[in-house]
This record gives sequence, C-alpha cells and structure tokens, in this order.
Amino acid sequence: MLTRMRKAIYRMRGAYQGALGGMPFQLDPYHSKFWRQTTAGRWEPETFAVLDAHLAADRDYLDIGAWIGPTVLYAAKKARHVWAFEPDATAFRHLAWNIELNGITNVSALPVALSDRTGLARMASFGGEAGDSMTSLLNAEASGGSDVVTLDWQAFAADTDLSAVSLVKMDVEGAEFGLLHALLPWLKTARPALYLSTHAPYLPEDQRAARMGKLARQLSFYGSCRDTAGMPVTAADFTAPEALSRFRSFLFTG
Repeated sequence: MLTRMRKAIYRMRGAYQGALGGMPFQLDPYHSKFWRQTTAGRWEPETFAVLDAHLAADRDYLDIGAWIGPTVLYAAKKARHVWAFEPDATAFRHLAWNIELNGITNVSALPVALSDRTGLARMASFGGEAGDSMTSLLNAEASGGSDVVTLDWQAFAADTDLSAVSLVKMDVEGAEFGLLHALLPWLKTARPALYLSTHAPYLPEDQRAARMGKLARQLSFYGSCRDTAGMPVTAADFTAPEALSRFRSFLFTG
C-alpha cells in the first residue's frame, strides 16, 4: 500500500528526485523502488566505479543492454557521447523518458538489439514481465515475448565514428554468447575497456562450461581481466562452478 502511495505521489510530481553514483537526477516514477536503491548507493557501486575509471569528457561510451538507463544517465555526465542499445520496448520507453527528464543531449538511444545481422528476432523476459531487466533473446520461445529489430554490428560500426570509445558495457542477458564474436575484430583493433556481464545460468547446464570457456578464449587478447572485486581472473575461472551458476561480471583492459 505504501509503495503504491509513493508511486502516486511521484507520478503527480512527474519524476522521482534521486541520485546515481552520488549525482542528482530526475528519474521516472514507475521505478521508484529501484531508484531508491541507486540513491542509497546499494545498486552496483562497482559499475559506477568502472564508469568513473574509464570515461572522460573527450571519450565515448557504448552501453549495450541499457535497460531503463542508470548507467546511461551517469555516463552522459562523464563522457563526450553515449550510444545506448535497448531492444525491450517497455524498458526503452523508460530509458527515453529518463533521458528527456534530464535534458540530456549527448546520448544516441537506439531501440534495437545489436547482432551479427539486421532483421527481426524474438525475445521474452526470464522474469515474466516486459521491461524487468531480464528480457533475453535466449528466451524466444517463452509466452509473452515480442519481436525486436536486430542491427548488424558491422553496419553500425561502418557508419559510426567509434575512434574515441574508451569503454563498452555489455549486459544482454545471455546474448553475449552469440554477439561477442561480431564485435571481436573491432575490439581487437580499438581495445576499449570491456565490462562484460555473463549469464551462464540462462544456458542449458551441459553447455555452460563450453560457452564460458569460449568467451575466455575469445577475449584472451586483453592484457588484464578482473572481477567486480578487482581481483585478477584467469581463463580457468570462467569455467569454475561459481561462474557457471551465477551472473558474474568481468572487466577486460589492456
């Protein structure tokens, strides 16, 4: 009851007055519970630390899997330009709303899923509700799904100046296992820092070790890999039980 009353008040005001990484923002009232977490510093402080470390006023940022925009909004205050990709229509509406609420003009937000081809694909949420941050291309057969536009990475990269990109965040609910190979030639040449969230639990159990091991081999050209605690990570760590049963994130640099 209290949550409904709070949301009603925020809707009347038009926005939730919150903070991301300690910086104030106007935020959509429909996610006020989440925004209270970010304002209190309880949501992924390690992610804001990565953004702080790898963004600057003369550098650009790719946010692949932007959801409703917590990292996009924060990065827009740190970077020269932000490209944000979010194919879930419900999440994208709130992403666009949050960008507009803050008068941000250095973000290019695209309602598409990056892929190795341009076309259509189906996706649905593992959580059962559109826009809940768990929508995945790996869950295409689930009820309640929807068709989304996929954009060929090569076509995007060919038409976009990515020379100043210093950080790529990829959090795509399991699609990383198929998407990463499309970005590899560019990653090897440009060498931006890569903040990768992995979703092995969304894979069939008998495929997890092989797919996670392949990720480690594909990204072995990076000089350093660390976990969210800043500890060094080896290729063997990608196939350890913890990596296969949990949603782990890794920072690749060098």
